[in-house]
Amino acid sequence: MAELISLRNIGKELEKKLKSIDISTPEALKKVGSKEAFSRLKSQYPKVCLVHLYALEGAISDIDYNQLPEAVKQSLKDYSDSFKYGQDFFVNDITAE
Repeated sequence: MAELISLRNIGKELEKKLKSIDISTPEALKKVGSKEAFSRLKSQYPKVCLVHLYALEGAISDIDYNQLPEAVKQSLKDYSDSFKYGQDFFVNDITAE
């Protein structure tokens, strides 16, 4: 079975954090997806930031996090921002259009 650390963008510290939230294999990470993994990490490690979300997505997509397409980065940034402002921020933003 492959180790998380064998994935691109996953270092020892992020691997340790992922294992603490019951994501212990590359397959498990791919199954839950970057956003759900980030959400779980954020609930246990509040200082987890956008770069972690980029790293998770890059690991799943097998590309360096800084090479993610701009549209993907924007989607992930919007998701990450929802933790700062709360989900109501985006609901209000959408209804204002």
